[in-house]
Amino acid sequence: MGISWGNGLDFEEEMNQLLSHRLFPLTALLLGILVFAGLALTVRFRIDLTEEKRYSLHPSTLKLLEGIDRPLHVDILLTGEQLPGGMRRLQKSIEETVRTFNAYSAENITVSYFDPLEVTDSLKEEFIYTLADYGIRPTNLFVNKATGQQEQLIFPGILVSDDTYETGALILKGERGMSAEQTLNASIENLEFELSQAIQKLLYPQKTALAMIIGHGELAEDDGFGMVEALNGRYELFKVPMEQAKKVEDLSSFAAVFILGPDSTFSDRELFLLDQYVMGGGNLVVAAEGSSLDLSQLAGDGALALPQENSLDRLLFRYGIRVNKDLIQDLNFGVIPVMGGNFGNQEQLVPLPWPYHFQAGRMYSHPITKGLDQVNFRYSSSLDTVKADGVKKTPLLFSSDRSRILSLPHLVSLTAFQEPPLESEFALQNLPLAYLLEGEFTSLFKNRFVPEEFAGITVKNSGKGKVLVLGDASVFQSQIKLSDQEPLPLGEDPMAQTTYANKQFLENILQYLTDPEGIIATRTKVLQIRPLNKVKVAEEKQMWQLINLGIPVLFLGLMGGLIGLLRVKRFSRKG
Repeated sequence: MGISWGNGLDFEEEMNQLLSHRLFPLTALLLGILVFAGLALTVRFRIDLTEEKRYSLHPSTLKLLEGIDRPLHVDILLTGEQLPGGMRRLQKSIEETVRTFNAYSAENITVSYFDPLEVTDSLKEEFIYTLADYGIRPTNLFVNKATGQQEQLIFPGILVSDDTYETGALILKGERGMSAEQTLNASIENLEFELSQAIQKLLYPQKTALAMIIGHGELAEDDGFGMVEALNGRYELFKVPMEQAKKVEDLSSFAAVFILGPDSTFSDRELFLLDQYVMGGGNLVVAAEGSSLDLSQLAGDGALALPQENSLDRLLFRYGIRVNKDLIQDLNFGVIPVMGGNFGNQEQLVPLPWPYHFQAGRMYSHPITKGLDQVNFRYSSSLDTVKADGVKKTPLLFSSDRSRILSLPHLVSLTAFQEPPLESEFALQNLPLAYLLEGEFTSLFKNRFVPEEFAGITVKNSGKGKVLVLGDASVFQSQIKLSDQEPLPLGEDPMAQTTYANKQFLENILQYLTDPEGIIATRTKVLQIRPLNKVKVAEEKQMWQLINLGIPVLFLGLMGGLIGLLRVKRFSRKG
């Protein structure tokens, strides 16, 4: 009895169809993987689906990264065991930012962790001083360990280096008064700027020329030390006597011109040079009080503050701003040292509350001031804006909620504050202390006779420069060390033993004035803090646990059952 296998041709066709049916999807999948891998190697792209574009870079940053011509390395100094959750989030954000930079960089940017406390003892002190020169100062944290809470020293900064040079940047920054969560969020928002700025310092070490006008009593306190020390390495400052400036071109070579605390009148020819400098696109920074005060008279019956008459008022008024003839007092004040008698043969200095010295902690959300810590002011005058068509006026800094304005003349006396000031007398709030003016300026000399020596030149009646005005000249001047009367670094307060953000304020101003669309624009990034609603979490905890654990299991069970039914139906049909 023979067994029949059916038609051999039908069986062969059926096997070929089966093989082709199964091999085609597999071949297509392999080809797709190869094509995708090839595209991944040749085409760079990232899709940022976050609402605030958390993982996107500013065009100025992309331009900087495209110009990198050598490999760079970033050392993250924020290390340590059992860091609090917020610090771990900052640590992770630093690494993510570096890796994002590397994705767009023309050369490799590598990253690693480095603990400054692991440096050998013989070099540790010198290394920590080097970090301090970069602005990276250690911070104490309390961390939880098996033996309880212990103090831990951290360095919240980065070092950026190539084969030859190195620079650094402090990462943990924020406005005073912020909560820990807000400070961390502000620091993460600022990571792109800090890393870009460090790379820029390393790649482009050439210095930008700045002018400090002298000859009118400017820089009387520190002779310019505060600005020179603050900007050393990035800018070169030149003291320029206005009587030596013979033509507008003598000023136009400077990226910015500073006038700090003049106490005498500018001539028409000097005003003309400054005016035409601005009309030609120049950047002018004027820090000038509206009061004249002889501080040497404070120890006696007091010093009489008088209006400071200055012909710069004419120029500023035309541009849309006025420095008022007054003095501001603020309850967010500092102290001054006064003689408190002798202890043995040693003179004793005691701190006296002094509302004329105060800290501005209210900031406008602008690239210059966003996330800035408090800025120290001394004997500041108030500012008002006036009509100036085509000029945008942006207030940058403000006083506290407890301020007042004193009209001049006014007696400034040490005896007035031997008792605490009355809060009820400080009813004004958020007084503007600094204004940025941008747009189309109208010349002071439009439709007017120009000084005789410039009669033959073409006068620019308008132009797009930038002007920044403060009612206090001391913002960019150093305070004096009590022991040896030497000037301190900008922002250091010898009595409060703290450092204010005057230096950072100055650096941000110059970056914005010289390149407003550059990396300073990255400071506008805003990341939303989205804290969990703790009450809602407690109420709905079990429901969400059930959803997160039960639904995936139920879904997999249904899919498995459906696939099983389809297989049974398919093979039963073939049988």
